[in-house]
Amino acid sequence: MHLHKYEKWWLVFGTGTLIAFLIILGIGAFHSGSHPNNSRKTIDYERVEDFEPFNNPGVHKVEGKDWDYEVVLIASAFNYNPAEIELPLNAKVKFIATTKDVIHGFQATGTNINMMLEPGYISEYTTVVNKTGEYLIVCNEYCGTGHAYMYSKLKVVDPNAANDSE
Repeated sequence: MHLHKYEKWWLVFGTGTLIAFLIILGIGAFHSGSHPNNSRKTIDYERVEDFEPFNNPGVHKVEGKDWDYEVVLIASAFNYNPAEIELPLNAKVKFIATTKDVIHGFQATGTNINMMLEPGYISEYTTVVNKTGEYLIVCNEYCGTGHAYMYSKLKVVDPNAANDSE
């Protein structure tokens, strides 16, 4: 089979462009820190509720740590436990989360809170909630047919506002 010289040029150009694209994409992903979960904390995802702290999900005030509150969260088939999270304004919060079944996302829209939850791994994220309001928490990883119904709510309230209105 004979290829015309222009066809050879286009094949070389197309192949070279594809290789350059993949190299640039790989370097960009490595540089921006995109990598699989390297969490050293693992858990038996079939028995999540048997392990601390997942045997008591919810919002907990903590003392003697670098953060004020811990939010312990379990994601499972189209729901989050707890279904609603309420935190005081300007609290430093550590989110500790995992999933019991498939990969789920945990994103509070309008904030910098965004985690990927993988079965068998414990995901942690620490942040300061510094703006009052109600934020929709959505699963941003497709997890099945009920994915669109997997949401929750984060309420950030100003404890001083209740005292000011009295």
